[in-house]
Amino acid sequence: MSTPTENVVAIDVGGTGIKGGRYDRSGSMQAEQQAATPAGSEAIVATIVEVARLLRTDRTQALGVVVPGVVDVEAGVARRAANLGWQDLALRAELSSELDLPVNLDHDVAAATLAESLYSNEDLLFVSLGTGVAAGHVVDGEVWRGATGRAGELGHICVVDGGERCGCGQHGCLEVYASATGIARRYVAAGGVVGLGSAEIAQRLNSDLIAAQVWAEAVNALATALATDVQIFDPACIVIGGGLAGARDLLLDPLTAALDRRLRWRSAPPIRLAALGVESGRRGAAELTWRMVDRPLVEQR
Repeated sequence: MSTPTENVVAIDVGGTGIKGGRYDRSGSMQAEQQAATPAGSEAIVATIVEVARLLRTDRTQALGVVVPGVVDVEAGVARRAANLGWQDLALRAELSSELDLPVNLDHDVAAATLAESLYSNEDLLFVSLGTGVAAGHVVDGEVWRGATGRAGELGHICVVDGGERCGCGQHGCLEVYASATGIARRYVAAGGVVGLGSAEIAQRLNSDLIAAQVWAEAVNALATALATDVQIFDPACIVIGGGLAGARDLLLDPLTAALDRRLRWRSAPPIRLAALGVESGRRGAAELTWRMVDRPLVEQR
């Protein structure tokens, strides 16, 4: 019989599903559990606890949980997530009390960013294009947080002066033009077929002038934001994830060309699709949790 190894449990909470895994120090997943995301914050917390209990062993060192929305990592509070229905939820304290384990709470995009960086062994910019637009940087092997923990809000860079109003209150934000939601909304507003998602719109680029125009505007908006980021952070690579990544070359080819046009004085970093897909959240959560476990040992030296 093999000897049980030290492990952490990592859980990625999404709008439709909760994915958990048990990971050893090498990053290998030993076991996994999944559950549908229920309605309401109390039911979600109860499901996280249930998934964690199914995965933990007597050698489990800590639990890592990553969630969407606004997360106060230092305080361990999930500030806001519209699709999960919570506001200022002290999730770290609640889970730690229920499970009697140290808990690391973080943002799902930060976790995905770190996982993709570890996979390719390079500092990078990770961009998630889905309902909204979120991003993360890895600098010297660490997720860049910024002075207030709000780094990575690429979706709220202004790319169109005096442009359309964003839900954040600004005008001309990238998220308005290049999120999957924004593309679908702008396509219908321009007279396109009602009821199509961004993936279906992408498939109509050669036969639908409205689709082609809205898609080109999205690509140009994204390239403008990326060019700004590249000149500040100089990432080794740009990784595209989220639902729009499913468009593959229909997105990557024109985006690469548009970014090149905006960086005449230097070469653009390569742009690739996320390698880990839906696994990136919990894999990154596991790594962040191991780093939390090991941090006190480092600080004592």
